[in-house]
Amino acid sequence: MNAATHVVERIRTATTPGTRAPEGATGSGRSRWEWAALAVLLVGTAVLYLWGLGSTGYGNSFYAAAVQSGTQSWKALLFGSLDAGNVITVDKPPASLWLMGLSGRIFGFSTWSMLAPQALLGVGSVALLYAAVRRCSGPVAGLVAGTALALTPVAVLMFRFNNPDALLVFLLVLGAYFMVRAVEKGQWRWILLAGSAIGFGFLAKMLQAFLVLPAFALMYLVAAPVSLPKRLLRLLGAGVSVIVSAGWFVALVDLWPSASRPYIGGSENNTELELALGYNGLGRILGRGGGGAPGGGGGMGSAFGGEPGILRMFNTSFGAEASWLLPAALIGLVAGLWFTRRAPRTDRTRASLILWGGWTLGTALVFSFMSGTIHPYYTVALAPGIAGLIGISVRELWRGRDHPPARITLSAMVAVTAVWSFVLLERTPDWLPALRWIVLALGVLAATAIAVGVHRFRRAAVVVAVVTALAGLSATGAYAQTTASVPHTGSLPESGPSGDGIDMMGRQGGQGGPGTGTANATLVAALQNTDTDWAAAAVGAQGQGSLQLASGRPVIAIGGFTGSDPAPTLEQFKQWVSEGRIAYFVSGNGGMGGPGGGVPGDGGPNAGPGGRNDGQADGCGGPGGGPGGGRSGSEISSWVEANFEETTIGGVTVYDLR
Repeated sequence: MNAATHVVERIRTATTPGTRAPEGATGSGRSRWEWAALAVLLVGTAVLYLWGLGSTGYGNSFYAAAVQSGTQSWKALLFGSLDAGNVITVDKPPASLWLMGLSGRIFGFSTWSMLAPQALLGVGSVALLYAAVRRCSGPVAGLVAGTALALTPVAVLMFRFNNPDALLVFLLVLGAYFMVRAVEKGQWRWILLAGSAIGFGFLAKMLQAFLVLPAFALMYLVAAPVSLPKRLLRLLGAGVSVIVSAGWFVALVDLWPSASRPYIGGSENNTELELALGYNGLGRILGRGGGGAPGGGGGMGSAFGGEPGILRMFNTSFGAEASWLLPAALIGLVAGLWFTRRAPRTDRTRASLILWGGWTLGTALVFSFMSGTIHPYYTVALAPGIAGLIGISVRELWRGRDHPPARITLSAMVAVTAVWSFVLLERTPDWLPALRWIVLALGVLAATAIAVGVHRFRRAAVVVAVVTALAGLSATGAYAQTTASVPHTGSLPESGPSGDGIDMMGRQGGQGGPGTGTANATLVAALQNTDTDWAAAAVGAQGQGSLQLASGRPVIAIGGFTGSDPAPTLEQFKQWVSEGRIAYFVSGNGGMGGPGGGVPGDGGPNAGPGGRNDGQADGCGGPGGGPGGGRSGSEISSWVEANFEETTIGGVTVYDLR
C-alpha cells in the first residue's frame, strides 16, 4: 500500500458509516477539554463582536433609519420602510430589520439594541460552523473552523454592523449544518430544514443566498446514503422548501394593495419579485439595470471592487477582507478531494469538502466575474466556506502526517498562508510593520518542521502545532482585532485599521454618501419642534437617515436610496403638502457632506461633479442616479422651489411647506 493510499484509508476509516468515526465527530458526548475549548471560542467571539459596540454609532444610517421606523410603526417593520409614514422601503428584503426592530421595541431603540442582535448572529454562526465541521472531522477541526471564521476581518466588520449580511451568513451556515445532518442518514426533515434556511436567507439579501445551492445539491446528490431516485426526490422537496420559505413574503408584498403599502425601493415596477430579479439580481451580475456598475463599478474605486477577473478576490479591495486563508483552503480542497477519490460514495469527509469547497468556489467565482455593483464587504459570504475547508483539511492532513504526501501538502498550506499574509500586511506598511516579518518567520519555521517530520517527537509535535496556529492566524487575527477596535460608519465600510470605508464619491471616511454623515444640530432642533406626519422631506437617503435618527421624527427620503425611485410622485407630494402633513423640504443633501449634495450620476438640480440628466447612474445603485437624480425627485424639487420661499436653518437651505 503506497503512502497516498494509506492516507485515503486513514480518512475512510474515520468517516465511513459502520467504521470508527473521528473522536467526538457524531456522538453527543464531549470531553471536558472540548467543552472548555468551545466555551473559550464562543466567549472570545462574543467579546470580540460585542466589546465597544456602541462606538460604531448607527453604522449605516440608511438601515438604521428603517430600524428606527420599525420601532414606531408595525407596518414599517413588516415592509422595511425608511420612515414611519411608509413612503418607501429600503432596497433589500426586511428580514434583518425585523430582528433589529424587534430588539428596539423590546429594549428601546439605541445603537446597542440595534447592533447587539448582529453580534449575536456572529456568535451563532461560529457555533453552527463548529458543530457542522465537528460532525465530519471531529472537535479539533470544528474548533479550527470556528476560530478561522471568528477571526476573519470582514466577519468582524459585518457582525458589528447593521447591514443584512450578518443574518445572511447565519442562515447560510444554518443551512449547511442541516445539510451535513441530511447527508448522514438521508432523512427528509434535515434537507427540508436546509431549504427553509436558504429560503429565509433570500429574505435577508435575495439571490445572493442562492449562490450556495449548487454545493448543497451536489453534496446530497453524491453522498446521501439513499438510492438515486430518493436523492432526486428529496432534492426536489428541498427546492420546494426554498420557494415556500422565500416566496411567502414576495407573495404578501405583491398581493398587498400598492396604495396601502410603501413603494418597494430599488424596484422599477413596485414589486418584490422585480427587485429580486432586476436590481438585486441580474443587474448585479451583468452590470445592467438598477444594480449595474459597468466595468466593475464604473471607475468608482475600491468601493466597487475593481475590474472583474479571476484574481479579484486577491486585489487591494478584497484581499484583506477575507482572503487571508483562501490560498490554503484551495490547496486543502484539491488535496482532500484527491486523497478521498477512492473512498465510498457516502464518505463524509469528501461530502463536507464538496459542501464547503463548492460554497467557496461558487461564491468566489460569481463575485470575481460579476460586472454589476459589488462591494468588498460582500466577501463575508465567503468566510464560512473558507473556514470550513481550513478546519477539515488541516485536521485530516495532520492525521496523515506520518506520510509524506499529507505532510508536504500541510507544509505547503502553512507556507502559502505565511507568504500571502506578508503580502496583505505589506499593503498597510505603517500598521504593525514588524508583524509581517514575524508571521513570515513563523510560517517558514512551521512549514519546515512539518515537512521534515519533527512531529515524530511527542513534545515537538505540540510545539509545531502551536507555531503553525500562530503562523496561520496571527495576521488575520490582528487585522480582525483592529477592525473591532475602530468605529465603522457609512454605506461602504471596510475592515482594517483605517476605520470607515469610502463613500459613493470615493472619499475616505464615508462622508456624504447614503447611510453616513452628521445632521445639522439647528435643523434637527427645528424638526423636533414639528407636529406634522413628516417633519421634513429630502431627495434621496443621503441626509434623510441622519436627520431622522437625530430628530426622532419621520423624514421622507424622496426616491429612496439614491433618489431615483418614483416615490412619492409629484401628485402625492402635493396632496400631502396641501393637507399640512409635511413641515419642511430640505434642499440639496440635507446639510450632509459637501456642497451640492450630488454624487456621480446625479441627474437632478443638485447634481454634483460628473452629474448628468439621462436618468442613469454610473454605478450608484439605482436607475436614476443620486439625490435629485430621479424624475420624481427633480419634479418635486422644481415644484417646491417655484411655490415656496427659500430660507435657511443653521445654514441649510430649506422650504417651509406649512
